[in-house]
Amino acid sequence: MKSIAALPKGRTERVIFFGTPEIAVGPLRALVAAGLVVDLVVTGIDKRRGRGSQTSPSPVKEAALELQLPVSHDVADAIALVSKDRANSASETTRYLGVVVAYGHIISTEALHVLPMINIHYSLLPRWRGAAPVERALLAGDEQTGACIMQVVEQLDAGDILSSATTQISQTDTTASLRTRLGEIATPLLIDVLSNGVSTTQPQHGDVVVAAKITQADLEIDWSKPAVVVDRQVRVGGAFTFFNGKRFKIHSLKVSAEIFISESGNMMVVNDRVLVACGQGVVELVEIQPEGKPRISAQDWKKGARLDAQSRLGS
Repeated sequence: MKSIAALPKGRTERVIFFGTPEIAVGPLRALVAAGLVVDLVVTGIDKRRGRGSQTSPSPVKEAALELQLPVSHDVADAIALVSKDRANSASETTRYLGVVVAYGHIISTEALHVLPMINIHYSLLPRWRGAAPVERALLAGDEQTGACIMQVVEQLDAGDILSSATTQISQTDTTASLRTRLGEIATPLLIDVLSNGVSTTQPQHGDVVVAAKITQADLEIDWSKPAVVVDRQVRVGGAFTFFNGKRFKIHSLKVSAEIFISESGNMMVVNDRVLVACGQGVVELVEIQPEGKPRISAQDWKKGARLDAQSRLGS
């Protein structure tokens, strides 16, 4: 069986970058700022990102064009570039290293056979392998997470760890804030590996936990759950419930110290604050969004909502 391409032992001569969303822009810019040669950026295709028929490029493509880097939407172009370079070289090893950051597509086995690749993964592997490691860490109430630089292999997120760093998860962290911090700790690790080569590799140890893609079922609030669980859902982003049969998004809330005995989902206004009973504890709504309307503070919303003793949230 043909093995995957070996990682370089010394400084990386040339980089092919694979990435698509905003979280991958910082690492791409950091590579260029560090003086590393990026010969190709492979990213997702242009997509419709709003109303209308016009398409727009991915955040990584926008950054690459600004940095005057060649862009492709096809991994085959990366394979061709490496194969051409190898054909013109006396060495059997490639000068290229692939850097993968939230590319969003499966890397083909053919590509792994010709191009060694490393990946930034935003968890402490093998916990939270998969599509949504940041969101799953928040939903699970993990106290810490981290970033790993790992070798890309055929099995998803199963490669050896080249470098890693940890960070604590605060009780106010959101997906956005945690992603930002993880990016800040991962980028120096990436630059170090590329600048100095791979000195050590460490196989993953521990129980494998899969970070499945976030679904609507993960984001619909079950008010019979404890307040801390509801709070985590909201901090992940996109949490929703129902009010008078219509979808009702909750953008932010706070776990409250108030205590009142009521059925889960029931609302009460206390000192101008909108409180909601949970299975255990109470939350205070801060910013919400009724269906078909803009975001609004809960305090302003309640003025026209005509809340009474029977007002409740939930299906």
